Amino acid sequence: MIKLMLVDDHAVLRDGLKNILEMETDIEVIAEAINGNDAIEKVKGVMPDVILMDINIPEKNGIEATSIIKKMYPSIKVLILTMFDHDEYFMSAIREGADGYLLKDAPSQHVVDAIRAVANGQSVIHPSMTKKFLGFFQPPAKPEPAEEEKAADSTLTEREKEVLLCLVKGMNNKEIAQTLFISDKTVKIHVSNIFKKLGVKSRSQVVIYAVQNQLVPLT
Repeated sequence: MIKLMLVDDHAVLRDGLKNILEMETDIEVIAEAINGNDAIEKVKGVMPDVILMDINIPEKNGIEATSIIKKMYPSIKVLILTMFDHDEYFMSAIREGADGYLLKDAPSQHVVDAIRAVANGQSVIHPSMTKKFLGFFQPPAKPEPAEEEKAADSTLTEREKEVLLCLVKGMNNKEIAQTLFISDKTVKIHVSNIFKKLGVKSRSQVVIYAVQNQLVPLT
């Protein structure tokens, strides 16, 4: 059962989402919050698996709340559901640790599928935002010597590069293990090492970093 928290200041929308999600046998809405501070306070007591987070909410907005919650509880997945398709909101949300970014024009079944995906360790990005995100990145400039030394410290092993490619393809740990013929435990170790070396906090950030720095092919 996926334990879910809804964070949105519009009661009608929360009620609509709750009605949709209550039809699913594997998702349970365990808490609701109406603003960023409310979400931060309630998450301590309920510890959801996934938070469905709006951006335009009072007090602390969804991006600020995501940043605080992910620092406090890195294992909690945050799926942004918003009407904003602005580049800066999208990039800020991903940088602050959001595990997915959907627009509110997405069909309800896509939202349900996305909740399951992030709960399962995958990254979800709305198709229109994926195109924008790929367009953001140009080949990186040649680093200064100090940056080259830093890059050398974060060099990935060949196996870590294979795992990274699987992450970019959206695979979860079990799928990576099956693809590379290694154990789930070994995958977790590799993923943890990749996060540390690349200085990222989520799989969405891994995807952005890998594309930005041309660590994986885009085709």
